[in-house]
Amino acid sequence: MEDRIKAAESRMFKVVFPPITNHYDTLFGGMVMQIMDEAAFITATRYSRLRMVTVSSEKIDFKKAIPGGVMIEAVASVFHVGNTSMKVKVEIFMEEMYSTKRESAVEGMFTFVAVDEHHKPVAIE
Repeated sequence: MEDRIKAAESRMFKVVFPPITNHYDTLFGGMVMQIMDEAAFITATRYSRLRMVTVSSEKIDFKKAIPGGVMIEAVASVFHVGNTSMKVKVEIFMEEMYSTKRESAVEGMFTFVAVDEHHKPVAIE
């Protein structure tokens, strides 16, 4: 199971350009949540190889504002696997473009349920 969890970890990278920043020149919170949900979905799917749907997001901690002009990395990993559901932890790191400075900016937990073609829960094996 440990190897399977490790193999399912997903990483997504993005540069924060002006179209996705707000009037403070920081990344829109909704965009952060979209990136996190997408990374979590990829991880849940890679682990289960089943149809997965997001059923909840737990407390999302915006620890640092993410300014325009930085690179971000979303790191998603399986946190817990139940019978039909799983929790995926996602952390967003930001990196300055022209230095090695990197820091954690946002983290949260997403819960997914495996479903069949009729949208009924199925077991994750």
